Amino acid sequence: MAKFFLGVIAGIFLCVFLVVMVAVAAVALTSRPPLVSEGSTLVLDLSGDIPERNPVDVSPVLFQRPARPTVKDLHDLLEKAAADRRINAVLVRPSFLGGGWAKAQELRANLESFKKSRKPLLAWLQVATMRDYFVASAADKVYVAPEGILDVKGLRAEAMFFKNTLDKIGVQADLEHIGAYKSFSEPFTRNRMSEAYRENTNAILDAVFEQFLATVAPARQMTSDQLRAALDSGPFLPAQAVEHRLADGLLYEDQVFDQIQKLTKVKSVKKLKPEDYNRVSLESLGLAGGSRIALVYAVGDIYRGGDDLDLLGESVITSDSMAKTLRQVAEDKSLQGVIVRIDSPGGDSFASDQLWREMNLLGSKKPMVISMSDLAASGGYYIAMTQAPVLAYPGTFTGSIGVVYGKLNLKGLYDKIGVTKEILSRGRNAEIDSDYRSFTPAERQKVLESMQVTYRDFVQKVADARKKTWKEIDVLAQGRVWMGSQALDNGLVDELGGLDRAITLVKQRAKLKPEDKVTLVTYPPQKKLLDLVLERMGSVSSADHLLAEIGHRLGAATPWRSLLRGGMLKIAPYWVTVQ
Repeated sequence: MAKFFLGVIAGIFLCVFLVVMVAVAAVALTSRPPLVSEGSTLVLDLSGDIPERNPVDVSPVLFQRPARPTVKDLHDLLEKAAADRRINAVLVRPSFLGGGWAKAQELRANLESFKKSRKPLLAWLQVATMRDYFVASAADKVYVAPEGILDVKGLRAEAMFFKNTLDKIGVQADLEHIGAYKSFSEPFTRNRMSEAYRENTNAILDAVFEQFLATVAPARQMTSDQLRAALDSGPFLPAQAVEHRLADGLLYEDQVFDQIQKLTKVKSVKKLKPEDYNRVSLESLGLAGGSRIALVYAVGDIYRGGDDLDLLGESVITSDSMAKTLRQVAEDKSLQGVIVRIDSPGGDSFASDQLWREMNLLGSKKPMVISMSDLAASGGYYIAMTQAPVLAYPGTFTGSIGVVYGKLNLKGLYDKIGVTKEILSRGRNAEIDSDYRSFTPAERQKVLESMQVTYRDFVQKVADARKKTWKEIDVLAQGRVWMGSQALDNGLVDELGGLDRAITLVKQRAKLKPEDKVTLVTYPPQKKLLDLVLERMGSVSSADHLLAEIGHRLGAATPWRSLLRGGMLKIAPYWVTVQ
């Protein structure tokens, strides 16, 4: 038996050793700059979500698929391709792009900037959605595969409701909200949209659709009315796409590269992958250097706690970890300024307030600019309320100034599965957060009083930051979600723009010259896979601890965790998808 256990232990150590060696080899291989041939074409195959950052460095040597290029990766790739004499052209091939419209607008703006180099930019589509086509329309020519489909037909918004399901299993969502438009609770308490929810969703649809028309129509040499009429005939077979002037021709993939060969006058097209070109530094092309600017990512739901990764390795914003990062940036004298990039629907109210304080302290020590991505709403908007300029894209979801609080009454479910509870308490409101009953009228009044205080404080912080009165912000608040273009009209943000504009503004605030080069230093730093594995192994010393860790991570994956811990939510509605 002793030999058996020794063998098991030896096997475990051998496996760990092999993982370490493979990881070291992977790092060594991927850290070498690639050989970029003259006359190369950068081929951007884009699908799925475009992350703001990859929190863990996962080597493609260990896994079949490389990490997805981030928003900044794509920005840098196209900036390098424009300046690099070895790059003759760019081919973009979007397919089922995920994420929101703001990231699509950033990517499209990057493609437009690349076109200033006068190098060919072509797009090739097989099966393309509205978002795919929006990005592809920036190209000089848009080609569709002869057997493809252009699934371009307009936009729709879908909202899912769970009240009937909860009724069937005996669960009552006892939730309160401040603000007529604060619709986070509606999927659990209603089986259809309220009028306020419907109004807000229609306004979002109108804004996104108008942005699509205003951007794509001139690119296709059409008026907005002509494009609107064309969309009514979608989706399109390939020949129909050409007939409606949405595509320039039908080509197979090899024929697209033949076109690139003719345009660039090279003997053969050399294809360059993003993951390879990503290893070519901006500095090597003279595009970076000089002053150091921090690029701080605030990505994910906001929670109290300290670990900035959930069970699946996805980013979340935790008050302790994020506060530590903001203090580190504030104290680093080598940093001349900071851009805070927010992509968050909000979350825990108390954690949001802690981070609001740290953001304001950082802004008092460093020149700072806020750059909103797809989503900077509710708590995500709250933490942006400093004296720093706030940038958003036209398609950013922002605002949602309101509060949600409540609990789940599980008594009906307990009855169905044969569970009973007896509750003994001391104190009038000791049972206020019990899951065995709903709020009493007195308890509900207590809850609403607390929520009103939180709401008034939220509105006041926005009013102070935006230099408006409380009443002016209250009219714009009420939990309503605004698109970036609407937020600009209402004074909730300062400008529309993306990464390039944020860099320009932070240079101005840091009193740097427009032509000065800067290096963006990202925070929090990306974790190495090996470090993450060892960190997890070090934090779990037994089976009991492992189960506790899993339970904690599962709890962190949902905003209910904050409610169950006695917190209120500053969180945007999740159940609206515009596609």
